[in-house]
Amino acid sequence: MKGRINNKLGEIQINSDVIALYAGMTAVECFGIVGMAAVSMKDGLVKLLKRESLTHGINVEVEDNHITLDFHVIVAYGVSICTVADNLMDSVKYKVEEFTGMEVDKINVYVEGVRVID
Repeated sequence: MKGRINNKLGEIQINSDVIALYAGMTAVECFGIVGMAAVSMKDGLVKLLKRESLTHGINVEVEDNHITLDFHVIVAYGVSICTVADNLMDSVKYKVEEFTGMEVDKINVYVEGVRVID
């Protein structure tokens, strides 16, 4: 799905992959987030994604210029998961709304694992 914004000069279309990449880059900058996670449905294994494939850990739905984001993340060991998730939601909501001009209605955070940071 694409987000569509109409103005007096024409129409702007934003692909959901662009939104996912921007949201992913914003998310990994948040304190306590080690990275995005890919979950194998077949094995139930969780894999830490590299920076080039951030969009695989994020699902984006755009409906009537309202965005819903699902994050599958791995958090750092020893941090408050609730605090990290709240920080992620606040940062991503603000930056994605500023970037796209569309409203973010819902952000779901799925913590798929915990890692010790070296």
